[in-house]
Amino acid sequence: MKTAFAILFFLVSLVTVSAQKTNPNYDEALAKKLGADDYGMKKYVLVILKTGENTTATSEETSSAFRGHMENINRLAVEGKLIVAGPMGKNEKNYRGIFILDVPTVEEAGKLVQTDPAVRAKLLDVELFPWYGSAALADYLHASDKIWKVRP
Repeated sequence: MKTAFAILFFLVSLVTVSAQKTNPNYDEALAKKLGADDYGMKKYVLVILKTGENTTATSEETSSAFRGHMENINRLAVEGKLIVAGPMGKNEKNYRGIFILDVPTVEEAGKLVQTDPAVRAKLLDVELFPWYGSAALADYLHASDKIWKVRP
């Protein structure tokens, strides 16, 4: 009976070990630098920008706020807090764009989006969602800075 139990235990252990695959390309230093967990992932916050409630701003106020919006995007990217930003196509939900912020909590993201002049002027409103994605997402920024000819 003890022998049968030992064989069964050995077989179950063998199946469990063989079911887990280790990455032969794993770079522990890079994973640590990027804040990756064992799955190569980390917590971010997804921000959906949508049309705000301010419909009375002058064209001058709107222009100034959106100029500040773009400056704020660039500042957050340089600080390493903004990983992805971009506009959305026309849609019935009035979604205008997205951010992916490299912060672990919605509360931290809320503070960052309040630094945006277009959000403060209520020209844009935001929805914030916890998001779990590849920790390597930030690495695309290095290539991104080398492929644009003209900045909008």
